[in-house]
Amino acid sequence: MMRIITGSARGTKLETLEGENTRPTSERAKMAIFNTLQFDIEGRKVLDLFGGSGQMALEALSRGAVSAFICEADSGAFEVIKRNARKTKLFDRVRLVCTDYKSALRSLSGKEKFNIIFLDPPYATDYLNDALKKITEGDLIENGGYVVCESDKPEPFSCAGTSLYKHAKYGKAYITILEKTGE
Repeated sequence: MMRIITGSARGTKLETLEGENTRPTSERAKMAIFNTLQFDIEGRKVLDLFGGSGQMALEALSRGAVSAFICEADSGAFEVIKRNARKTKLFDRVRLVCTDYKSALRSLSGKEKFNIIFLDPPYATDYLNDALKKITEGDLIENGGYVVCESDKPEPFSCAGTSLYKHAKYGKAYITILEKTGE
């Protein structure tokens, strides 16, 4: 069972899509991520590029993030995110699009910047490296902002203009947190 850990929606149980199409971030990994970023969430803008159930963006909103842009290509998962956002009473701070990550990044490039970006694509793809490249090209990360990558690869990810902030293993998942350094 997934739930919101803390903040305004604390304890709210979240729905997930049945089947193998989405793989929710484990409670342990989610707690570690938010413990790491806890002082960098309030008042910030979040981008969740592979929304799944919406749990990462909704957790950030519950903890005081000002807004979240959530992208999810799967229409079933998109509906789950909508229901979860309503259930947590955070729907009014969410912009939700049902499209692939490439289209979302194209539409945001050069127009918006985010303080925290969550990337948790399907493991058996190269979407993570591609998304990092497009995020850099589109100048989507604020200085001092973070990109949180979840994958099954033991080596940390990297991205131009960022430095490695944290890399750790939680169960089967590896979490890499990159911090955008000033120009």
